[in-house]
Amino acid sequence: MGQSLSVDPDPPRGKSSGKTDATHRIVFLVDVDNTLLDNDGIQADIKSHLAREYGDACRDRYWVILEDLFTELGYRDYLGALQRYRVEHPQDMHLLSMSSFLVDYPFADRLYPGALDVLALLRGWGPTVLLTDGDVVFQPRKVERSGLSKAVDSQVLIYIHKELALDDVAARYPAHHYVLVDDKPRILTAVKNAWGDRVTTVLPRQGQYAHDTKTLASSRVPDVTVERIGDLLTCDLASLVAEDGWAQRHVEMPQ
Repeated sequence: MGQSLSVDPDPPRGKSSGKTDATHRIVFLVDVDNTLLDNDGIQADIKSHLAREYGDACRDRYWVILEDLFTELGYRDYLGALQRYRVEHPQDMHLLSMSSFLVDYPFADRLYPGALDVLALLRGWGPTVLLTDGDVVFQPRKVERSGLSKAVDSQVLIYIHKELALDDVAARYPAHHYVLVDDKPRILTAVKNAWGDRVTTVLPRQGQYAHDTKTLASSRVPDVTVERIGDLLTCDLASLVAEDGWAQRHVEMPQ
């Protein structure tokens, strides 16, 4: 199981980034890449910058390394791929500026419309946690600079494979019920298989994975599907969790 990573290393008293015995009625777990943030767009910007500044050959080689690392690690390690590329080209001093482009990228410009409003809505219903995969440098930087960490009061969990860390998630944020919002049908299926009726799965059809017909065909049908993350602003809590019967067992729902 991967290690969790809190963006806020010393959270103020009362935050639940550590493990607690308090059990919430409902906790919302929200993915980042292609759920709240247009990660496909970020990748396109990285490719364009590489080609413009270093040439097509550099761009193509870097992307091969990045995909190889994705296969090896299970997440895209952008800075790790840059380091491996540098090992192949130790004399290329110009390449060092690429790290600045990555860490200083204006992530807030890639938030999907309504993303922060959705987080505010969910927080009005229950604790809301960003649940994402990634490395220990670039992913926390993305979450912080995009404004997403602030939007959830630094309630952030970053794992290597989050679907394998559900026991840790539940220990940190105990709840009778969870709502998981994620663009990856594979992740939604894995969590539904593990938690069953304890979780409502929500698929925003954004990004490459949500439109991959092969992946969709091999995955369970999500409890709720929306075209865009902003569509959740039209939902009320009772209708959002109605598909799995949890609402019927918990009739006093906050509105």
